[in-house]
Amino acid sequence: MNLPNYITLSRIATIPLLIWILTTPYLNHPHLTHWSGERVILASILFVAASITDGLDGYLARRRGQITTMGMLLDPLADKLMITAAYITLVQLVPSIVNVWAAVIIIGREFLISGLRSIASSEGFTIEASELGKFKMVVQIVSVTAAILAYHWDIWDFGFFIMPVRLIAQIAIWFLVGVTVISAVDYFVAFWKKIDKRVERRRRRPFVLSRRKKKALQSAEINNPAKS
Repeated sequence: MNLPNYITLSRIATIPLLIWILTTPYLNHPHLTHWSGERVILASILFVAASITDGLDGYLARRRGQITTMGMLLDPLADKLMITAAYITLVQLVPSIVNVWAAVIIIGREFLISGLRSIASSEGFTIEASELGKFKMVVQIVSVTAAILAYHWDIWDFGFFIMPVRLIAQIAIWFLVGVTVISAVDYFVAFWKKIDKRVERRRRRPFVLSRRKKKALQSAEINNPAKS
């Protein structure tokens, strides 16, 4: 175990804590209703902090030369668990903002990309994270945070400015759905191109080998005409 792996494990550990903060009935007691806003803010901060560790553990692993097999397995697993847990919880808490179809598309994309990367790994190549995929992650953080805040507030009234929290959450979720679909197509196209190149190389290899063999036989005949 090393520091990057411990950071990844901490991200996994925040998942049940996040769900508990958002769904526990203990904070809904009449004497604790004043905590409802604070717990939503706490859940938002916890999710943002966990999302930041997603990039931090990879950065530290590369910088310190501590890229391990365990880290390569735990990092994508932690990402999928966190996103799946967040959206399933939000479907229960704020279905008017995060409906089932949006959650299915967002979560399904995560498992689709994991499947493509597994196949790519078995074929001997990797699919790097694209700029669109990184942008999707940013939108994902914003959408989840906004949806969590919208669980308690519809608007934030600052007097001189009103922030429509619920509207921002709804726009962010559906914008994320669009980015998710486009990102999935982008990854699939990249995967298909690499598979095509791999198949083309396999087709050319027997031809190249047979041509080399033919030249070798011809040179052998020239060098040893009697034996031929």
